[in-house]
Amino acid sequence: MAEENDDPREVPWHPRFTSRLVGHDKQVAQFDKAFASGKPHHAWLISGAEGIGKATMAYLLAKQVLGHAGWIESRAHPDLFVLERQLNDSKPRKLRAEISVDDARGLAAFLVRTASAWRVVIVDAADDLNQESANAILKLVEEPPSKTLIFLVSHQPGRLLRTLKSRCLRLPVHSLENEQVHSIINVLLLDEKPNPEELERAIAQSGGSVGHAIALLSSPGAKAFARFEALGTRPKPSELLAIADTLGSRAVSWDEFGIFQRLLLDWTATQAKARGASRLAEAHSKLAERARIAEGYNLDRKQAAMEQLTLVNDALKAS
Repeated sequence: MAEENDDPREVPWHPRFTSRLVGHDKQVAQFDKAFASGKPHHAWLISGAEGIGKATMAYLLAKQVLGHAGWIESRAHPDLFVLERQLNDSKPRKLRAEISVDDARGLAAFLVRTASAWRVVIVDAADDLNQESANAILKLVEEPPSKTLIFLVSHQPGRLLRTLKSRCLRLPVHSLENEQVHSIINVLLLDEKPNPEELERAIAQSGGSVGHAIALLSSPGAKAFARFEALGTRPKPSELLAIADTLGSRAVSWDEFGIFQRLLLDWTATQAKARGASRLAEAHSKLAERARIAEGYNLDRKQAAMEQLTLVNDALKAS
């Protein structure tokens, strides 16, 4: 388990430790064909939803090109540079919100060094680049040294600089099937073996993302939603208030509250469709608006949760 001052990404299931990629054979074959030609394109944009194996693909391709997988796993390979968010200098140390321009300049220093053969750069994730750092690496992506491969991992490629995207070949990857997510999680070295019922629920809610499924297993927001879902279609106001109390506590962050809101939105949409209920469809529309307002104005989470739960409860009664 990572300690308070450690990088929260340092877990046994970090993508660099993975030796098997599930579900993206076509994209790997596309790269393999290009690399076998002896003159592969230098920049590749690996895009798709978060947590579906994009970084895993980038690390596996790096191992394939560079060899010495153990060096890569220990972050010691001299010909691999990973550009990612760094920890800040405060205590407790936390990940910075963006990849800074200083980090991007570190990439420039890496690329001027002499490499024994190929050198590989992984940008994980390109979405974390700010305007300055994106511009700083643009020239490097346009004209890198020979025998350089750059993999940009992106969850939302539409937000990247158009000039940066235009220099890359696309490797779009798709969300996984639930069975594939299950098979991957079963071999990961998680801190605790998940409860089968909770695992199935997390996978069903994950949208085909291993990362999301793992997060949902320990998410207070997901657990609060599970309590609501278990109440059935006629929950009591006191039961809803107990859930709102939990979501308003200091132990629940805004990110966790966001998970609860997303799950509640998805559930309401599913119920509206299954029942053909206009009141639930109307509630779904209002929920989406209230979720944006709650987060945008940093409203009291307990009050926001109670309003949203009451809105859904009233729609259920009328359906």
